[in-house]
Amino acid sequence: MSTSNIRVTDLKPLSSPQSFIDSQPISAEIAKVVTDTRAAIENIEQRKDDRMVMLVGPCSIHDEKAGLEYAKRLAAITEEVKDKILVVMRVYFEKPRTTVGWKGLINDPNLDGTFDMQTGLERARAFLIQVLSLGLPAGTEFLDPFTPQYLADLISWGAIGARTTESQTHRQMASGLSMPIGYKNGTGGSCQIAVDAMVAARSPHAFLGIDLEGRASVVNTAGNKAQHLILRGGASGPNYHEESVILASSLLESAGLRPNVVIDCSHANSNKDHNRQPIVFRDTIRQRSAGNEGVIGLMLESHLNEGNQSLGDPAELKYGVSITDACINWETTEELLREAHATL
Repeated sequence: MSTSNIRVTDLKPLSSPQSFIDSQPISAEIAKVVTDTRAAIENIEQRKDDRMVMLVGPCSIHDEKAGLEYAKRLAAITEEVKDKILVVMRVYFEKPRTTVGWKGLINDPNLDGTFDMQTGLERARAFLIQVLSLGLPAGTEFLDPFTPQYLADLISWGAIGARTTESQTHRQMASGLSMPIGYKNGTGGSCQIAVDAMVAARSPHAFLGIDLEGRASVVNTAGNKAQHLILRGGASGPNYHEESVILASSLLESAGLRPNVVIDCSHANSNKDHNRQPIVFRDTIRQRSAGNEGVIGLMLESHLNEGNQSLGDPAELKYGVSITDACINWETTEELLREAHATL
């Protein structure tokens, strides 16, 4: 009588991370974009680079054609503002859900519930290579602890989300990641959860994972000191205002951490209203230009066209419109980036 896998309906073998890397290798030029951007973000965190870092792009990637059109537009304006702003494109393939819903391109690339994750990983890696070939660095949230082995060589900045910041699994994973990591405050609004995560991720860890051949392994890490706190608001309301930033900075300093914060213009900071993102954006720029060097960056959810739409028939989806959180449109994004550049 079997006592295991009673509720498992199927197990499908997945190709090893190394096979993905071998079939979709990165060029020397792409590797340079990744490493240079990682170093630049660390320099911003250490106040050796006085630019702001801005994580800009769609809430999630569901249509690579629209995503690449967006990337080409963003790459062009990145050149205009690069002396004051380090732009990193949001390239999010994994979406945590409060209950249920579409979990991202890796989980369900065909948008139809077939969950072809082998194809999802292949398409995600191919899209990242296209973005980086434009000279545009990419940032993403890491959700599944196996995903970094497949994609992390292409990522310049990573996030641990509000739902997973308290997770020991994600704190351990972050301790071994090769890029700077932002830790979001919890969904309830607690910054202490994220500060605790940062302290934990700075330390060495040993945990279960996979190696590049896909074998179950004990992973030993050195700890990751390239980190900052992301303020995204919570159930208690927004936390982008000056008083909230001062309080968050104090918590970081009390824990022996650099008082570096990145402000998320979306989520609870905009009360989930994409039209309020510019308000948060402008207040963040005001705080930085007023002399708060600890406000090292911001996040902006933006797509070709504004708003969002429900995932129904994939053939009937509007082009360049998010199927997860509502985004501002390209025209507004362009205006905000140029305005921030002029102010800074």
